[in-house]
Amino acid sequence: MDSALFWEIFFKALVLILVLLTGFAYLTYYERRALARIQSRVGPNRAGPLGLLQPVADAVKLIFKEELIPAKAFKTVFILAPILTVVPAILITATVPWGGTVTIGGREILLTIADVNVGVLYIMSVASIAVYGVVLAGWSSNNKYAMMGGLRSTAQMISYELALGLSFVAVILLADSMNMTKIVEAQRGLPFFLLQPVGLIVFFFATLAELNRGPFDMPEAEQELSAGYNVEYSGMKFALFMMAEYTKMISISAITATLFFGGYLGPGVDAYPWLGPLYMFGKIFLILFMMIWVRASWPRIRYDRLMALGWKIMLPLSLALVFITAVGILFEMMWLIPVLSLVAGAVAVQSINLSLRRKANAR
Repeated sequence: MDSALFWEIFFKALVLILVLLTGFAYLTYYERRALARIQSRVGPNRAGPLGLLQPVADAVKLIFKEELIPAKAFKTVFILAPILTVVPAILITATVPWGGTVTIGGREILLTIADVNVGVLYIMSVASIAVYGVVLAGWSSNNKYAMMGGLRSTAQMISYELALGLSFVAVILLADSMNMTKIVEAQRGLPFFLLQPVGLIVFFFATLAELNRGPFDMPEAEQELSAGYNVEYSGMKFALFMMAEYTKMISISAITATLFFGGYLGPGVDAYPWLGPLYMFGKIFLILFMMIWVRASWPRIRYDRLMALGWKIMLPLSLALVFITAVGILFEMMWLIPVLSLVAGAVAVQSINLSLRRKANAR
């Protein structure tokens, strides 16, 4: 690797990390304002104009808050667990294309840190590491409630990773590639959410479960677990867990936009390549709002039903979607994929409905 290429990659990675960290801070503000508007409240409006300095106030508070380590905790693991959780949330975006090729100072620069042929495989591998940080945080705290939250998170993330992985497979089949840039370019004619709308829904809810976001936030259930696996953490260690959750929200939104909504593609992007990142940020903004909207609208799912949804509904449905996609491609009948996918989705919804009715009648 020559020095010019090294410094190019270094500065691209540095800019991406700064964007993610700034985005994490103001995503908390975005969520609090959006939740307040949905629930007819005011939201943060004291720190700075329109409350825009609220993330700064939160950061100052957490920096100066006393950090405690339980006397009988496994101190080394207790300290490393938050780091093990937040690092994958940043690394996962390395293969996401934020735009095409732009010219800066006479040098053509690709707006992707690592344009590798197995970008999807890299994302799946790095995303699976985060579960270790959560379960180790619960175990190392030497607290029964924290341990229960860590075990719940492990079971939940493993269960929904299967449906998540199969959702990736459907996209790989449609694009005939695991390269993230080629997946984007394959959507020039038609974005994949139109070809596989049910696959998008499965992917979206599987990612919510992976993020421990509502209504899948059972590992952090306050009523029964006293805030779950991070109950013994305070100060900046607690902030790292929050950073991991919100940074991963941005990363997952970027991946969703890339896989299903054409990534950086949009009107005029070929003539003006700098429009690519703007289109990308706009799509990420809308997907983040959908995550916030779901949290504001849906109640938390009971844990046995959460696991049943993952194993009995989403896993068979994602398998069916992969089969439908493969059949549509094999027989060159692309119109068949969305039609049969919607049928499979309707069957899954009816199965959930019948299951809930059966349990209600059994009482």
